[in-house]
Amino acid sequence: MKTTEFDYTLPSDLIAQAPIEPRDASRLMVLHRSTGKIAHRTFYDILEYLQPGDLLVGNDSRTIPARLHGVKPTGGTVEIFLLRPHLAPPSPELAVSVQERGAGGVRWECLVGGKGLRPGVTVQVQSEGRDGSITATILAETESGGRIVAFDPPVQEWLWDTGEVPLPPYIHEPLADPERYQTIYSRIEGSVASSTAGLHFTPELMLALRERGVNLAFVTLHIGLDTFRPVQVEEIEQHQIHREWAELSAETARAVNETRLAGGRVIAVGTTVVRTLESAAKIALGYRPCDEIPEGAVCGWPLRSVAAFTGETDLFIRPGYVFRAVDVMVTNFHLPKSTLLMLVSAFAGKGLIDRAYAEAIRERYRFYSLGDAMVIL
Repeated sequence: MKTTEFDYTLPSDLIAQAPIEPRDASRLMVLHRSTGKIAHRTFYDILEYLQPGDLLVGNDSRTIPARLHGVKPTGGTVEIFLLRPHLAPPSPELAVSVQERGAGGVRWECLVGGKGLRPGVTVQVQSEGRDGSITATILAETESGGRIVAFDPPVQEWLWDTGEVPLPPYIHEPLADPERYQTIYSRIEGSVASSTAGLHFTPELMLALRERGVNLAFVTLHIGLDTFRPVQVEEIEQHQIHREWAELSAETARAVNETRLAGGRVIAVGTTVVRTLESAAKIALGYRPCDEIPEGAVCGWPLRSVAAFTGETDLFIRPGYVFRAVDVMVTNFHLPKSTLLMLVSAFAGKGLIDRAYAEAIRERYRFYSLGDAMVIL
């Protein structure tokens, strides 16, 4: 399929710049895949569409303050954006270089802004009100133009006092309450962007779901910046999907499989949960997330089960994909030409998504990370 098939024009005033209060007062578009019907509700009304015995699965990853500011020895300013921990050991030459400079702690893959940031350059990270300096040493360049950076002291000792939680570039003002860019159930630090479909849930709504007999479970997927980048190639099949670290515990795998056995539905809160659950379903069949499943494997009980796993997933879900784990999806409205728009088009059908987005624009829904939501039944 052509990437241009997933393009659309959005009036800029429909890009949400601030969250709605309370969280569950946002609008909710309801898509019925079986009939093509579209309904307009409030997010709290999602209670009416979930049933006793269903399993609601959220992403409990927490967004970290990944944006740092620093100064080079020459006095030039630098911005460092943490992407993910880099676990591969450096070359012996780099290891010696780092040791000589006193850099220690976990290495990170980063984006950097500033000139002359070659391997060996050191940067002093700015940290107002903190005793002691923070040194960032450039170790290597990545194929995508980023850098591998070592920090001394280790990042976990100072990040929450020093860094800034990054907002997407289409949000132009800082939030009055930074916690509004976290889900209420976030707990495991590691994402550089929020799992925005989960931003609509309040403690009261979660309690109401429990009282209704809806069960809750969580996966972890640490979201990277590539999630939001538009696809650049002409044919979407040529796109190289980004890798993100994910974990689906044995407890959650058991909850998913028992829900399926009991006739309940698995409701994924966000595209990150969809990718994690569908990756786990492929692993249950004995494949890696990126593998194509042979046509003969799409029958029988294993098709509907998931397996616990920990590791990176590079699953690219696009139209034509056969869903094996997810029955219902809660999601926001996504950017043009994004892999996220391709994913929801695969789940609901491209024609229905095209019609839903056109109607959302006519009805002046609020788009993107801080905007309104849809539930795809």
